[in-house]
Amino acid sequence: MEAEEQMQQNGDTGSPSPMNIATPSSAGGIADSAIPAGQRILLDTDPIQVNLDVALDSAPEELREGLRQIVQSHNVPYFYRPECSSDAPYIWQVGFERSADIPSGSYEARTIARGGSQPCVLIRYSRAVDAFRALGQVLTAARTAELAADSDRALRAPDFVISEKAQFETLALMIDCSRNGVLSVPSVYAMLRNMALMGFNMLQLYTEDTYKVAGEPFFGYLRGGYTQDELRAIDNYAYSVGIEAVPCIQTLGHLGQILQWPRFAGLRDTNEVILSRLPETYALLEKLITTVSAPLRSKRIHIGMDEAYGVGEGRFRSMFGAQEGTAIFVEHLARVHEICAKRGLRAMIWSDMLFCLAAKNNALYAYYDQSNNPADALSKVEGIPPDVDLVFWDYYHTAPEIYARKIQQHRDLGCDSPWMASGAWTWSRLWCYLPFSFESNRASLTAAKSPQGRVASFMLTIWGDEGNECDFFSALPVMLYAGNHAYTDRTEIDPAFMENTFSAICGGSLGDWMNASRIDDIPQDADHMDARSQLPSNMSKWLLWEDPMLSFMSPQYAALDLETHYTQIADRLLDCALSSTNSGRSAVPGRPNSVRYPLNRLLRMPGLLARVLSLKCHLRDKLTVPYRAGDRAALLQVVETRLRPLIEAQRELWLYHRSRWHRIYKPFGWETLELRYGGLAARLQTMYDRMVAYSLQQPGSTLRRSRAIGVAAGISRHPALLPQRSRNPSKSGDIGISAAIAASEVPDLLLGESSSAINNSVPPGPSMSTDEGSGLSVGAVPAWLPVTMPDSDLAVAGNASSPPGEQVASVSLGWPVTAVATTAATTAAMVTVTDTSAACAFGNLVMTTANQAEPTMTPFPQHNFHHHPSSVSSNSAFNNSSNSHVTTINALGVRELGGEGDFWLQPAPLLPPELDPLAGVPSGIGSLGEETDDVIDSIPELEEDLHCIYENSHTSLLLDYGRVTAPSRLG
Repeated sequence: MEAEEQMQQNGDTGSPSPMNIATPSSAGGIADSAIPAGQRILLDTDPIQVNLDVALDSAPEELREGLRQIVQSHNVPYFYRPECSSDAPYIWQVGFERSADIPSGSYEARTIARGGSQPCVLIRYSRAVDAFRALGQVLTAARTAELAADSDRALRAPDFVISEKAQFETLALMIDCSRNGVLSVPSVYAMLRNMALMGFNMLQLYTEDTYKVAGEPFFGYLRGGYTQDELRAIDNYAYSVGIEAVPCIQTLGHLGQILQWPRFAGLRDTNEVILSRLPETYALLEKLITTVSAPLRSKRIHIGMDEAYGVGEGRFRSMFGAQEGTAIFVEHLARVHEICAKRGLRAMIWSDMLFCLAAKNNALYAYYDQSNNPADALSKVEGIPPDVDLVFWDYYHTAPEIYARKIQQHRDLGCDSPWMASGAWTWSRLWCYLPFSFESNRASLTAAKSPQGRVASFMLTIWGDEGNECDFFSALPVMLYAGNHAYTDRTEIDPAFMENTFSAICGGSLGDWMNASRIDDIPQDADHMDARSQLPSNMSKWLLWEDPMLSFMSPQYAALDLETHYTQIADRLLDCALSSTNSGRSAVPGRPNSVRYPLNRLLRMPGLLARVLSLKCHLRDKLTVPYRAGDRAALLQVVETRLRPLIEAQRELWLYHRSRWHRIYKPFGWETLELRYGGLAARLQTMYDRMVAYSLQQPGSTLRRSRAIGVAAGISRHPALLPQRSRNPSKSGDIGISAAIAASEVPDLLLGESSSAINNSVPPGPSMSTDEGSGLSVGAVPAWLPVTMPDSDLAVAGNASSPPGEQVASVSLGWPVTAVATTAATTAAMVTVTDTSAACAFGNLVMTTANQAEPTMTPFPQHNFHHHPSSVSSNSAFNNSSNSHVTTINALGVRELGGEGDFWLQPAPLLPPELDPLAGVPSGIGSLGEETDDVIDSIPELEEDLHCIYENSHTSLLLDYGRVTAPSRLG
């Protein structure tokens, strides 16, 4: 990249990370090296010891509504809420006072002595934003008191004075809402609460076309554009927490989403750049500026104009002839500035095109070239309007002097007070890369505060290039780092202070979040490190989306042990996200925010991604070894134990990502990412089908409907129920639902040492269900491979008390369900509920039910079933008729699969004969009747999740059911 080359030329070799926070210790929190001597460690399970009782009624009017929103809605455990019971033994009262004695940009938070048993903290401030920043630091003080060696005294009688001074007049956050993902209004509110507690006082939502414009239906069309009411609501909420909401749009480049429509064909210069000098262009821009600024209080506006590559080189050249690029740019800027000034708006622009046009080079190299100063080029034209602010953006360098020199060049252009903009590395990846974000922000913030580069305004940007795959809330640590830096004149931020503020303000464990960034770390290997690599890798992204069969990137990491690398990351992050104390669940009844690290639930995304990558990396290599050796059985075993779990893990990642997307963004844009997931799923399925067909020496056509992947062997310590859907209207005559008693496919958890050998290497682990996604089972999760039960054992286990003419086998499956099979021609097989703990022995198998909620199900449709002569032993109780009506239903337990609940029809795995527990089941077993499929299709709300499985000789029917509101409709 050009930026990387520029760093090499400038000798920018980087500097030690300002946030040298270690991987979290097993005890939780950051490693001991970051904990001061004498300070104890707070475990995840330690109860909250102190609550802050914010005096809302007596707070100054300008703070009251914002304080109420933070106390009631911000998801941290330290706020006292009267409507919730609190077990915290200590309560601190917090009051506020605007004081003329406090300099602008400063505050003081001091404990004061007064009558009564509760300590009191008084916050004195001059700006509203400083009052909210002070509240965040009192939260930090509460956590610090918990960590003190003498915590009881520190909590009972706190004695401290906290004072800070803002280093910038404006500390802004810009969030990209144009690259596929548009933050929902509640998500913007959540960001604003965090910003206020960190000390930010400006928010810009970057909107290229994602806002509604009267009379212009293509603005925001199928893109989730903000309405006037939404922008007004955001502005009101921001104002209540001391933050200025400023419109941020584009008025030259980056307008491809609008210019693609024939309606605007006449306004194109190039595909991305609007045609300047055309009267119709400025009529449209005036409408845009008027629209986006109308619902906001602010009298400032960001009009963009960055990366307008090719300006004047397209239709402009055809209409007006070849002209110098800088002159075209400055002329256009003057016209747009005139529109803004007429409405009393002060404009700001990104500054890169002034440098690139002067150098006649569109690459970023020209922008960051220290020798490129466009002052000479601007001296030949009219110049930049004096009240237009230039925003210098640089997200790449790690040496402060580089930023300082470029800031000075902006002053040479006549801009006395340029802005400095840095970035949280969220673009082109699935999780914010924290280490490099800290490094680059340390350099830019140090330069922005230095005497040589001193600026009054600093902006942190969060971009979503390439589809906005990243959860923007993963940038919270970078936001906090910038906020802490902006309130001190120091160049370094203490790691322990960052850990405490992140836990207190955001509700997460910073050490665990640093660990999540390792998904983009290359394992340290001196022989394979590129000395030129100074920008953060996005390895997790390309490793996720690369074609699994071709795996063209695999030679680059062939010598690295990525499997161990990603397995360790996944294990740690999923432990953090899914444990009962870090999941976002309440550890104390009635106290929804009593969990110490509620934000750690978001670590499930990088944890699931790491699980997928641990299975996908080196997959092709593991498959080619047995393939080249001609060992089909070994190849099939790799397919079943590696590729099949990968399919399930990929599905779980997709389901969670989908859930998370719809929680924080508007629905528009998800289709782009879902197409990527769908393409990956299809390629994995094709890979699986072809490998199985080759291994079993079967034509691929026999598998065209046969191998929709269902529940696999346990794929990790946190395996999930991840069924696939498959259509199969059976055309096999009277063959109905499969038989040989579903009780044979009991959960592996209950089978102890008798489980399939394929699962022995994968221990079951804890799992839970949350409101953050889908695919997680309730309770411990078994490996789910079926085990064959001989018909003779089934007959012995028959219910002796059953009515004459019936032979009923009741098998407890570990959940409050019982699978019932019957040979009576008029009796349908049913799934019933057992209330009490009971044991039922089948040979050497003993299974016990559990007391849980009691779902019910009515009889499943009955069909004729013709026994294969070899399918039943001569002494079996079922060998009574060729047209016995036998139905097999395997009830695998109550699951929460993310939505309102689902029924799933589930296939058993296909294994080679020496490993297949169903190898003795004859052909025909497992097919579903067409009538059953019609019944499924008649239930609109369930039809998509109730497709029949497939006809395959190695298949049995499994029925898993979740929280369906009307299960009795089935049948």
